[in-house]
Parts: sequence; C-alpha cells; structure tokens
Amino acid sequence: MNNIKTTLLLATLTAILVVIGDMIGGRSGMIMMFVISMGMNFMSYWYSDKIVLAQYNAQPVTAQSNPKLYAMVEQLAKNGNLPMPKVYIIPSEVPNAFATGRNPSHAAVAVTEGIQRLLTDEELEGVLAHELTHVKNRDTLISTIAAMMAGAISMIANILQFTAIFGRSDDREGTNPLALLGTIIIAPIAAGLIQMSISRTREFLADEGGGDMCRNPLALASALAKIDYYSKHGALPNASNATAHMFIINPMMGIGESLSNLFSTHPRTEERIQKLKKQAMNPKYKEKAIL
Repeated sequence: MNNIKTTLLLATLTAILVVIGDMIGGRSGMIMMFVISMGMNFMSYWYSDKIVLAQYNAQPVTAQSNPKLYAMVEQLAKNGNLPMPKVYIIPSEVPNAFATGRNPSHAAVAVTEGIQRLLTDEELEGVLAHELTHVKNRDTLISTIAAMMAGAISMIANILQFTAIFGRSDDREGTNPLALLGTIIIAPIAAGLIQMSISRTREFLADEGGGDMCRNPLALASALAKIDYYSKHGALPNASNATAHMFIINPMMGIGESLSNLFSTHPRTEERIQKLKKQAMNPKYKEKAIL
C-alpha cells in the first residue's frame, strides 16, 4: 500500500508541475517543468532523507559519542526485528524526534538534544520505539517525499505570485489572473491536505506499535504529554510546515495558530494519550504508574 501511495505522490507532483509550467510558460514551460519534476522524483527517492536531516543540522551519533542513546536504539531495533538505523542528534533544546529513510535498511532516527534532558530513560525509549515503528511500517519514505512535495508546492505558489505581477514568459496570450489567483490560494491548501492524508492514522499506528515495542505504552504517553507542552512554548529552529508531519509532535505549535496550522498533520495529543492508556490496560504490559 505504501508503494502505491509513493507512486501516486510522485505522479501528482509531476502533474502539478506540468500544469503550472503550461500556465506560466506555455509548451516550453511544460517541458521545462516535466524535466524538473523527473529530477525532483529522483531526488525525493534517493536523497530526501539527507535533505531533511541537513535542514535540521542533524549530527550523526555513534556508540562512542552517545552510548546511552545508541544502545537504546540498538535494543529497540532488536525488539522490532529491524536493522540498526543511523542515529542523529538535532542541536536544539526544543524536545522532538522524527524518523526518515527510504526503507528499514536505509533508515535514520533523529532526536533533539532537549528531548534527552527532558525525558526519563523509559519515556525516551517510548519515543524511539514510536519512530522505529514508522520505520517498520515503511512510513518514512512516503513521509519524507510528502515533505519535499509540500515544499515544491509552496515554491510553485511563490512562482505564481511572481507571475501574477509580471505576467507569463511568452506573449501567446495574456495571463489568466483568476487562474493564477486560484492556484496561489489552492497550492498551500493542497500541500496541507497531502500531509494530513498520510499522517493522522499513521501516528496512531506508530503509537500503538511503539508502546508494544518498548513494552510500556504509559511511558510513551507520558513522553507525548511533555513534548506537547514544551512544543507550545517554542518552535523548533528551522522547522517548516513542509516537514512538520514527520515529527512525533507538530514542531510548529510554538508559532501560534494561523492559516499555516489550519490543516493539522497530527491527531490531538490528548486523544493519542487516551489510546495509549487503554492499550496499557492489556495484562501483557508491565504495570507502571507513570501518569
């Protein structure tokens, strides 16, 4: 199913770019945008994870540089029958985490410096288990491609704003101002819908799988409550709407409510916590009064 979703995302990106190319440059614009879309599709599949990690200045972690974090990921990967992913640290005090990579054999998990200081070991294990569940469910490729697609659509909206002011590149016919205005308005909404369509159910499944992988759903619930609280008081540096859906908690909440937050890419944290509490009632989990 994720392979089908990935193909549809890439096809949608190509179609959008070609249509916009015709709008701003006629036939030559269509050809140019088609070539650009092919390049973006290639980059999305092979390099989108590296682009996102670089955006947040994530630094690689080894067993020597951060033995506790590395050992946690290693043990949880064994619990989930996963290959050992690469581990990264994001230099920020705002607590958050995400996973990326095109498949479990080429996966990476990134956490902020702040999350290590804020959470207990069990809570951090819950967060890491959540992210490794995304890897196991093969959510990471489609999530990262969606980030690039949202960024591309935002870029298109900016191009159209420029075009609306200065007109088309050819003089075959005049620019249709209504079409341009409609696309400028619809483009960011489409980006939000794309992200929202792949994110909400995915987060519930990753919570459930993460609680099972770490054998302590309440620890993950406690971690979500803490991350949610601090995220409302400060946005993650370099965070963007294009990549917000990749994180365990939306990193953009610190900038306040706006049109950019109209389409939430995450379920309500309170609802996620309640589901984890219900999951923890299963006798197979050890009882720990964390919340």
